[in-house]
Amino acid sequence: MTEYAPEVGDLVYDEVTRRVGEIVDHVGPHWQLKPVGGGREWDAAGPLRPATQAERLSSDVALANARSRGEWP
Repeated sequence: MTEYAPEVGDLVYDEVTRRVGEIVDHVGPHWQLKPVGGGREWDAAGPLRPATQAERLSSDVALANARSRGEWP
């Protein structure tokens, strides 16, 4: 079995923080991710895996809810 190697722009699930993020950079053993729709970036050392369709949808719904509450532009 080969290890998943994400690329910049991929949506992944960070199993440590239990969050979906978009890969923005890779420095050494760490991946830099940002939340879907923007926000504060975080570093992840793994394990990462491709986000499932359900995780992507959940992330999109959370963003839409934050916008409806006026918490996000």
